[in-house]
Amino acid sequence: MRVYVPLTLSGLAAAHGAGEVGPGPLTAYAVTPGLREWYVSDDIEELEYAALNRAAAASLRMIAGKPDEARRRVVVAVDVPDGAAVADPDHGLSAASLGEVRIAAALPLAKAAAVHVDADDAEKDVAAAAAALGAADLGDDDAQFTVDGAEDHELLWFGVQEIGQLIG
Repeated sequence: MRVYVPLTLSGLAAAHGAGEVGPGPLTAYAVTPGLREWYVSDDIEELEYAALNRAAAASLRMIAGKPDEARRRVVVAVDVPDGAAVADPDHGLSAASLGEVRIAAALPLAKAAAVHVDADDAEKDVAAAAAALGAADLGDDDAQFTVDGAEDHELLWFGVQEIGQLIG
């Protein structure tokens, strides 16, 4: 099963130094039954893209909580054994936790399939989105529009061997 772990650039640097994403338990995103039902698609690529976007939104929340953090969303795609990622059945259809899974232990970075990171030109929109999250959560439509602006930026794909360049 492929899971998408939200991080920040400093979190990616720490994972790179430790050789693992962790410690556990970790929150990640994957193609869960709830995500399948919400997205209404049988196309696994579309479903994985939806899970990736859920992880990118979680990365944005991490960034918002750290004023000194680089304003670029980071998601690490990791292949884990079936059963290693567990969805909470009580939150399966909750809009806030669609696709969310828990992983008990740290994940070896060697098992990562890819790293997805915002391009440099996304930083301004990601910074604005991070600043607007609180108001968007309270129902401010203008703030939600700003948050959605970050989602207009596609995360770039990088191989695991390129992490050193990303964090350098």
